[in-house]
Amino acid sequence: MKKFMDESFLLYSKAAEELYEKHAKDMPIIDYHCHLSPQEICENKQFKNITEAWLYGDHYKWRVMRAYGIEEKYITGDASDYDKFVAWAKVIPMTLGNPLYHWTHLELKRFFGIEQTLNEKTAPVIWKKVNELLAKEEYRAKGLIKKSNVEVICTTDDPVDSLEYHIKTKEDRTFTTKVLPTFRPDKALGISKSDFKEWIDKLGEVCDKSIDEYDSMLKALEDRAQFFNFVGCKISDHGLDYFPYLEASKEEVSTIFQKAVKGEKITLEEEEKYKTYTLRYLGEIYAKLGWAMQLHINVIRNANTRMYNKLGPDTGYDAINDNKLAQKLFKFLDSLEVNNLLPKTILYTLNPADNYILGTIMGSFQGEGVKGKVQLGAAWWFLDNKVGMIEQMKTLANVGLLSCFVGMLTDSRSFLSYTRHEYFRRILCDFIGESVDNGEFPDDMKLLGKIVRDICYYNAKNYFNV
Repeated sequence: MKKFMDESFLLYSKAAEELYEKHAKDMPIIDYHCHLSPQEICENKQFKNITEAWLYGDHYKWRVMRAYGIEEKYITGDASDYDKFVAWAKVIPMTLGNPLYHWTHLELKRFFGIEQTLNEKTAPVIWKKVNELLAKEEYRAKGLIKKSNVEVICTTDDPVDSLEYHIKTKEDRTFTTKVLPTFRPDKALGISKSDFKEWIDKLGEVCDKSIDEYDSMLKALEDRAQFFNFVGCKISDHGLDYFPYLEASKEEVSTIFQKAVKGEKITLEEEEKYKTYTLRYLGEIYAKLGWAMQLHINVIRNANTRMYNKLGPDTGYDAINDNKLAQKLFKFLDSLEVNNLLPKTILYTLNPADNYILGTIMGSFQGEGVKGKVQLGAAWWFLDNKVGMIEQMKTLANVGLLSCFVGMLTDSRSFLSYTRHEYFRRILCDFIGESVDNGEFPDDMKLLGKIVRDICYYNAKNYFNV
């Protein structure tokens, strides 16, 4: 019987162990999509305790705590940080089967050298030991990044952001990790949101111009993209509850924009026309800049209205959407491709039923001498567990090229989440190793080792040109 989380954790064959130890384990990390705070990186944040580092803002943990019946005061409420940590310690033994169990213990082991499992009994000792380490200089934000062997971090940034912390971080010659912005103009597409006009006004302020018509808004977005590019941006990102595609003339979209800024109600059809035209315009900008475009599709956000009104967004009340996307997605990609302005694109879905749809659509838009130009994105959010990762890799291997995959990302707000790359790398190596054991892949470590190294590091490095 294997020991819990020993050196062969998640590796069930000699081939898998060799691939991980010799080809995956020590590869640098390119974290091309995360939600880390650029300010906290720049200012080299020191965490006052494990609760602040671990539980503040982590809606993955919040969801399971609520599911176990923990009172909200111990999750997002006014309980002390110690009491919140003990509440989490009470829940963690009950998360067996959820990736949070493995992630929690990987983080304790890799960052703090703690072999004990976390529970109510061990919580006081672990609290004390971890907090003593967090007080040390090497456990500040930059130290945690260095410990994780992170070469590049791409944060997620609104077009109106000043990027001042990215610029300041670049000036720190003692910190070698590149911290690059990612252009995420979700608020520019949120024409039916209550804060749309407020955001448009902010965009105007940042660009030092009045945005009173659609053309001036488009020009402002292009100006901000150019600024992001100057600071080092290589990637854009879009969070899409559904995928929009409804053709309309620019004149019609301009009229819709005018209605929105006047505070008039926008119909669903008008919203989709506006999103389609604007997203396509942005796609052309990305292609000209040489950026990759990320499309995160099929999520229901803020499903619980009462709790959204109480706590706001990103607090653990989201779910998988089942909106049909095949017809609209291929039309969108084709509308850019027809003018040879389709950027490198990564397609993520929160719905596993979409994997083969995305996998086959992407295969229709490869080429232009770019390795894996259109990607099936890593298993995302509710799918970034062992089963979800394997299913994503199986789909990609079956209908595309697993060898071209740009690999894992953290998609996290926590500086301790880099163990998710280890989790992914072990699963990747076992997936390939199992095929060797079954006689489906040749026992050729030179070939397989190269594929593993590429997926863990080189494909992302070359794809994003970082």
